[in-house]
Amino acid sequence: MKNAMMMTIAACAAMVVSASAADVKETWAKDCAKCHGADGKGDTKMGKKLDIKNFTDAKYQASLKDADMLKAIKEGVKDGEKVRMKAAEGLSEEEMKALVAYVRAFKK
Repeated sequence: MKNAMMMTIAACAAMVVSASAADVKETWAKDCAKCHGADGKGDTKMGKKLDIKNFTDAKYQASLKDADMLKAIKEGVKDGEKVRMKAAEGLSEEEMKALVAYVRAFKK
């Protein structure tokens, strides 16, 4: 009985993790990929225009701090008065942290 309960709990936890992983992938595709690219390389029309950095580059990734990425997602990115990236709207703190983890996974 105890093993069956533990297996049920583990299965439920796996479904929650899978759902959140699917959600972050969907958020990336909907809100981020148009500039950063589906693969994080920034090799898009807007990415080239805005000189988006390549998230697959290990050296560039090493220069990023999670707190700075989280701040960029929360507050957006400006270059003087020009908005380079809009702040994320409607995302929870956990969803924003999941995006940071998603970006980290691009590193080669």
